[in-house]
Amino acid sequence: MPPEQRRTQEQRRATTRAALLAAAAELVVESGVRAVTLARVGERAGYSRGIVTHNFGSKQALLDALAKSSQSGFVPGVVTMSPGLERLLALVEGYVAELGRDSVASRAFLLLWAEAATAAELSASFRERDEAFRADLRDDVAAGIADGTIRADIDPQDVAVAVLGQLRGIGMQRLLDPDAVDTERVGRACAQQWRQALTVMSGIDPG
Repeated sequence: MPPEQRRTQEQRRATTRAALLAAAAELVVESGVRAVTLARVGERAGYSRGIVTHNFGSKQALLDALAKSSQSGFVPGVVTMSPGLERLLALVEGYVAELGRDSVASRAFLLLWAEAATAAELSASFRERDEAFRADLRDDVAAGIADGTIRADIDPQDVAVAVLGQLRGIGMQRLLDPDAVDTERVGRACAQQWRQALTVMSGIDPG
């Protein structure tokens, strides 16, 4: 098969997969996770159930993929930064700012994340996603300690748990009451609070 044709097929598969994930996110936001079925996702996206099954195999695999895709690259530009204090602060401020865009994918992720506390079919996937997020946060704190920009007495795991809890909590508040959360202002405030918490008391200028 010629390379150009093969690339075209790959692009078609990627387009189909993206459309199915977008349809699943819409259904989660509109009616909740229990309303998501392979048939309804296919219908919403304009495909057959067979196409959905071919791409994901099961509802759980579809929801796993949705959770992963909706958070991948959520904060633009952070992935290109070196681990450390500044990347951590950029992530905090950028994450909260992105919540203000109220995208269907981010709203679906938060709804699924909340549902994962009581839904066994979601819990394993979201534990994995949260641990991956905490690992990135731990890397930032450890790098900051190593280069002297973060206090040496800080525990990376404690910070990772606290930051993740803060971001998810702000997201849920925004989901429930959008007018109560000015994401631009809150994002800046959170970043400044973390800068002070991680640097003050050691003689480091918090900037």
